Amino acid sequence: MITVVIVSYNTKEILGNCLEALFGNGMEEEMEVFVVDNDSRDRSAEMVLERFPQVRLIANRQNLGFAAANNQAFAKASGRYYVLLNPDAYVGPSSIPNAVRFMDGHPECGLCGGRIISPEGRLEPSARRFPSPFTKLMTLSGLGAKFPDSTLFNRHEFGGFAHDRPMEVDWVPGTFTIVRKAMLDAIGAFDERFFIYYEETDLCLRAKKAGWKVFFIPNAEVMHIGGASSKTRKDKTFEESGSQVLSFRMRSEWLYYRKNHSLATVLGSAGVELGWYLLRYLKNLAIPSASAPRKRAMASTTMSQIIRSLADTRFGRQSPQTPW
Repeated sequence: MITVVIVSYNTKEILGNCLEALFGNGMEEEMEVFVVDNDSRDRSAEMVLERFPQVRLIANRQNLGFAAANNQAFAKASGRYYVLLNPDAYVGPSSIPNAVRFMDGHPECGLCGGRIISPEGRLEPSARRFPSPFTKLMTLSGLGAKFPDSTLFNRHEFGGFAHDRPMEVDWVPGTFTIVRKAMLDAIGAFDERFFIYYEETDLCLRAKKAGWKVFFIPNAEVMHIGGASSKTRKDKTFEESGSQVLSFRMRSEWLYYRKNHSLATVLGSAGVELGWYLLRYLKNLAIPSASAPRKRAMASTTMSQIIRSLADTRFGRQSPQTPW
């Protein structure tokens, strides 16, 4: 038995497409599917009941976040492996069977992730090293993107790795992940202090500390739209990439660093980001251009969010009350 868990939040149409792709790319063994709906207002839960009666629906009356919603399904699951699938991720043919075969053949592997591609067929980051203030500087400065094959500048995303072979990595995105139940029984499920973002990074770190391995495999492919649930939050400010809620990412980042590293790492990462956006603000103040006012506003908003998120989490010591 394999358990697939999909956490839904206001993604009715793409959730339907996700489930169609999932059931269309059949398994080689019995599969149970959970959809945990986090109080969607677009009738996502009703759609699941009407179109996919084989799905086990958990309909929450408030948004519990990604970590807690997955944990709800884990508590009811029967599978020896749990496949985590975003509602905006569509599995390719044989992706899940290939992932299962890899796990069966590598008992030391606690979890692994597959090859993530965009709707245009472009490879998305699928294998990563643990974050640090240095990797943040490489990302913010654009050096990682400018030199994607560099093992220094693009260290965070394994610069130069062609994603053409299995490789042990630090962590894999929760977009598509297969997790060994025995590992979760040993180390525990997701830390629910993370409402969204960094929960999978934290889980992978705990797994490796406990002696389990984390792998990327290329023959389990998913097509990922990206940020579909987050984009429904019209009341929030997004990263410049448009895929993550700015304040949520920052809160989870400080929580992750304080839990797994130190206050100094929290301050180091926040300081790098604050310093970078201060420089951007001053540059666009000193050099007038048509885009300067917009860039100053974005820099100012980001700096405010950094300070506010540090206060919200007491410098990473506590998670704000759910829902964020």
